[in-house]
Amino acid sequence: MMRIARFPKPLRAVLLVSFLAALATALLPLGANSQLPVIRFVRDPDPAPDFKVKDLDGKDVSLEPLKGKVVLLNFWATWCGPCRAEIPGLIELQSRYKDRMQIIGMVVDDDDEQAVRDVVKAEAINYPVALTSPDVRMAYGGIAALPTVFVINTEGRVVQKHVGLFNPALYETEVRALLDMPVSAKVETFEDTGEIFLKHADRATMLPGVNMTALTPQQRAAALHKLNAENCTCGCDMTLAQCRIYDPPCHVSQERAAAIVKEVSTAGEKAKPEKPVTAPAEAPKP
Repeated sequence: MMRIARFPKPLRAVLLVSFLAALATALLPLGANSQLPVIRFVRDPDPAPDFKVKDLDGKDVSLEPLKGKVVLLNFWATWCGPCRAEIPGLIELQSRYKDRMQIIGMVVDDDDEQAVRDVVKAEAINYPVALTSPDVRMAYGGIAALPTVFVINTEGRVVQKHVGLFNPALYETEVRALLDMPVSAKVETFEDTGEIFLKHADRATMLPGVNMTALTPQQRAAALHKLNAENCTCGCDMTLAQCRIYDPPCHVSQERAAAIVKEVSTAGEKAKPEKPVTAPAEAPKP
């Protein structure tokens, strides 16, 4: 069995913060004149990276046989409080839609198989659970925080990602919408600008915690180019843009991003042509 390194302690603190922020944006209101919430799916979703792993019973688990079903790929860990808190809701959801939806539990950052088995037994988890390899983690963007759930449609494409503890009603609404079942919500689409897969962070026009409102369109493009070209030095192995998207509390990427915005703004000011000096008007000749 390949050993999986544990997350650094600072990142574990981020996990606790991330799920609180996630709760605030689980269902987006349409406005004062509407009672319907909004659910959002990626407009042109990427295929979900497939994998072949063994669950705790030794059975093969992969995405290919699940085409035609909605899949919730749930990355979690036994030590993660929010992960444990959402298990009962996932169990109920699996029972309710067992014929048309499949949840897969992917255990991250825990190589103690017995500890995982104990949790599965204690919670009576009714969906397959497998230990996740580093290759699978990287295929899905590194899994910077837990729990993380990827929502995969019936065509095997990733249409949404949720980081943190979410209301089970949100998952159920998304599942029903993807199964063409009635829902009390408005469905909207969006372009993935790094929220789902890191490779699309270069599409982002705004980044969490980065104020570019004072920049011209040309300066903003230059700043975004720098933010996508320079790596963050916090140890995350991501670009500054990716770190801002995946780890908004990171002070390293936030401070460096602010410095880049200032550099671009200052360079733009220096590049402005000086106003020509107007010569005094000649006095009329007598």
